[in-house]
Amino acid sequence: MSPYSGSMYHGSPLLLSILGPLTVKTIGGQPSHLLCSLVSVFADLISAILIRATGHSLVRAHGHNLKSLGLDKLFKDIEILPSGDIAALVYLWNPFTIVSCVGFNTSPIENLFVILSLYGASAGLIPLAAFGWVIASHLSLYPLVLIIPVIFLLGYGLDAPPRKLFMQSNSRVGEERPVDRVGLKSVTNKPLETKIFSWRPVILFFLWVSIWILYVLMLCAIAMKEHGGLWEMFKRTYGFILTVKDLSPNIGVLWYFFAEVFDFFRNFFLIVFHVNIIFMILPLAIRLNHRPCFLVFVYLAISSMLKSYPSVGDSALYLSLLVLFVNELAEMQFSFFLFCGYVGVSLLSPVMHNLWIWRGTGNANFYFATAMAYACFQIILVVESVSAMLNYDRKIRKLCNTAKG
Repeated sequence: MSPYSGSMYHGSPLLLSILGPLTVKTIGGQPSHLLCSLVSVFADLISAILIRATGHSLVRAHGHNLKSLGLDKLFKDIEILPSGDIAALVYLWNPFTIVSCVGFNTSPIENLFVILSLYGASAGLIPLAAFGWVIASHLSLYPLVLIIPVIFLLGYGLDAPPRKLFMQSNSRVGEERPVDRVGLKSVTNKPLETKIFSWRPVILFFLWVSIWILYVLMLCAIAMKEHGGLWEMFKRTYGFILTVKDLSPNIGVLWYFFAEVFDFFRNFFLIVFHVNIIFMILPLAIRLNHRPCFLVFVYLAISSMLKSYPSVGDSALYLSLLVLFVNELAEMQFSFFLFCGYVGVSLLSPVMHNLWIWRGTGNANFYFATAMAYACFQIILVVESVSAMLNYDRKIRKLCNTAKG
C-alpha cells in the first residue's frame, strides 16, 4: 500500500517506515501510541543535550570576545548566566514540547535534526551539520533557509560582536605600538584575531550535502518504487506544503485566509505568502551575519509564523534557541508582556477550539482570533529580540570607543 493512500500522512516515506510499525505494537497491553511518544521523548532528550552543548560554546565564545576587545573588566560585575543549561531546561519543560510528545507529533524529530545541524556547524563537525540540514529539509522543507546561517557558522565561526570592532582595535594597536630605541625593536601588543571568511569548510559542507542528498533520494526511490516514484513523493509532501490544500484549523493563519479567499486569487496569495519568507532572508543575513546562531532563531521564528501547517513544537524550538542569548538580550523590552501573551494564547486556544468544533456554541472567528493574537506575539518577539541584539552590539561599540579613546 502506498504511504500516501488516503489523506492522513504527507511526510517522508523514510520516517513512516521507522515510526509506522510502532503504531501497531503494544507493550504489555498498553496503547500502541506509547511507543511513538517514547520516541518523541528520546528525540527531545537528545535535542536538549545538543542545545546545552551549543550554549556552552556560545558562552565561551562570548567571554573570549569580550576579553579580546578589552571589555572583560567592564563586565566583571555582570553575572554571565549558563545559557546552555537554561535553554536545555526550557526546551525539556516547555509545555509546547510536552504537548508535542503526548500528541505524537513529528515535530520533536524534525527539531532534533535542526538542532543537530546547528550543533554540527557550531562545533565544526561538517558531515554532521550537512546530515542534519539535509534530513531536516527533507522532513519539513522550511529548514532550507537555515543554509545561510550554517554557512556563516562554518565560514566565520560562532556569534561575536561586529567584525569591524576587531579591525578597528587592530589598527589602534598598530598605531599605539611603542618602540624600544636601544634595540630598535617595536614592543608589540598582540593584535586581535580578525575573523576572515573561510571557504574550505563551506566547500566541504556542500560536498557532504550532495552526498547525503543522493543517499536520501536513493532510499526514497527504493521506498516509493512501486507507488509512483520520487515524483509522487514530491507531490504528496512538498507539493502539499506549498499548495495548502488542507484547510483544517491549526495555530497558523493560512487555513482561515485560504478558506475565505476567492479561487481566482488563490495562486497569487500562495506566491505572496511563500515568497514573503524569502524576502526576509537577505536583509537579515546582511545585518546579522556576525551572529549566525541568533540568525537561526530568527529564521525559525519567521518560518513558524508563515508556514502552511505550524505546530506548537515549532515554537518550542525557537523559544529554547532564544534563551541561548539570555546574556545579550538582558535588556529586551516587553518580556513580561510576551510571556503573558504566550500563556494567554496557550490557554485560550484549546478553549476556543472546543467551543467551535465540539460544543458548536462558537464559530471560526473565535478560534482564528487566538491564532491572530499568537501570530502578533510572534512578530513582536522577533522584532524586539532583533532590536535588543542590535542595541547590544551598539553598546559594545560604544564601550570599545570609550576604552580605546
